[in-house]
Amino acid sequence: SSGINAEYGDKNEMLSEVYKRYCWSNPLHVDCFKDVRKMEAEVVAMCGALFNHPTKASGTVTSGGTESILMSMKTHRDWARETKGIDKPNIVCPITAHPAFDKAAAYFKIHIIHVPVDPDTYAAKPSDIAAAINSNTICIVGSMPQYPHGIMDDIQALNDIALRYDVGLHVDACLGGFLIPFMDEAGFPLPPFDFRLPAVTAISVDTHKYGYTYKGSSVVMYRTVEMFYHQITSTTEWPGGIYASPSMAGSRPGANIAVTWAAMMSFGRDGYVQATREVIKGARYLIAGLEKIDGVEVMGSPAISCVAWTSKIFNIYNMSSDLTKKGWNLAVLQFPAGIHIALTRRHMSPGVIDQLLSDIRDSAAVQMLNPGAAASGAAAMYGMAAQIPDRSIVGDISREFWKLYYSTGLQ
Repeated sequence: SSGINAEYGDKNEMLSEVYKRYCWSNPLHVDCFKDVRKMEAEVVAMCGALFNHPTKASGTVTSGGTESILMSMKTHRDWARETKGIDKPNIVCPITAHPAFDKAAAYFKIHIIHVPVDPDTYAAKPSDIAAAINSNTICIVGSMPQYPHGIMDDIQALNDIALRYDVGLHVDACLGGFLIPFMDEAGFPLPPFDFRLPAVTAISVDTHKYGYTYKGSSVVMYRTVEMFYHQITSTTEWPGGIYASPSMAGSRPGANIAVTWAAMMSFGRDGYVQATREVIKGARYLIAGLEKIDGVEVMGSPAISCVAWTSKIFNIYNMSSDLTKKGWNLAVLQFPAGIHIALTRRHMSPGVIDQLLSDIRDSAAVQMLNPGAAASGAAAMYGMAAQIPDRSIVGDISREFWKLYYSTGLQ
């Protein structure tokens, strides 16, 4: 699926050279790496312009979408504590919001309220978001789009709710952030979703996805510099000197910042518009093809680059196993079961989407011959995991995976 987002082409040599030139740089030492500081400031400013910030966006480059979301939730927590006196904070988000919001809740002792999505549209109803808000709510969340089904939350409706209840509104554009600003010019207009809406307090956008820079690069932006102040930590009594840093890490890889700046400058607006046009056309082509396959159902109405499908007739996990055997690396969904792909420029190579549709069509035909076939192998494992009522067991199993991941076999 989207494990490899980049399609650097002839730019790869240039970006690699930039990385080599700055691989020892560390923006923590501003006095030593002044050019990296300038590049980071310009990356944030360029992203702010893309998302229609009314003046100049305040924010930072981070290590990825998770850190961007962590920083925003920490910032909203501290902002609400100082301005509203909230000491038992909660955030409200659709169940489809990225797990980074759950991680932020765990790290920063924020209660998270998950709102279910409509079983037909896979979008959360704004009225349900509003109903979940209480006096301790510091922020509501909308995704552009959410990862599982590629559905856009109704950011305009969330904007009205945030204004009505005087809470923050974080727009998570980590996945679509370098597609949605260019979709109007690419011929696929969208309603406002960014700082044009007055209640939007923060936006996260990954430059290492459709921004086509190397992994380990994202941006978090705030409407006001006053809110950004709450992201920064400062230790003033340390014998080693005054220590202030803007994000989770102290030392940071300046090379990632430099490559991000170089990628944005080299692609330019025209390059991103063209890339967006290719990806969105490809996604629409895939959706149209899926809708013609007997037994297969597209989940909701995906509008950007992610497409998910399921079946109400046969076990979709069996199809997942078939496609894996054919060499496809696709994500599987749960609650309900489905298959997901995040299309990238690599999928736009001639014949790739047609081959995927052909393989899906062949698998569906086989599954329709025996729709009640029992799942086996990985398909059985996914189905079993989804049916375990005590989700803490599933959590323990996933933690065991990471325990084994770091095992060297050495005593």
